[in-house]
Amino acid sequence: MSEREVFEYALLRVVPRVERGECFNAGVVVYCRARSFVAARTHLDPVRLRALDPGADVTGVRAALAAVEGVCRGGDDAGQAARDDAGRRFRWLIAPRSTVVQPGPVHTGLTSDPEAEVERLLDLLVR
Repeated sequence: MSEREVFEYALLRVVPRVERGECFNAGVVVYCRARSFVAARTHLDPVRLRALDPGADVTGVRAALAAVEGVCRGGDDAGQAARDDAGRRFRWLIAPRSTVVQPGPVHTGLTSDPEAEVERLLDLLVR
């Protein structure tokens, strides 16, 4: 078994009407400094979104979630963050914003496989 490393993660919450404060989980961002790893996985449930806001822009929310995944991947999809290391991209993504897609608080754990951790957390906390 490989050595377990500390990782950090934050849930991505969809807050369709910020003034009401209602939200649901739609993704997770995982960062492991020891492995220079950052990744996000998202899953949008349009039925839940429309239950909170019947007029919600499903396409726009999907695009915002996809942008988070793009920043994590780096390269052309990351925009200005393309040259940043994994830690800087993670910190930028978890910074509070008053938009429809908001990061939750950061939590920590131990893992020997950060990539598998992303999928595990998505299944556990989002789907």
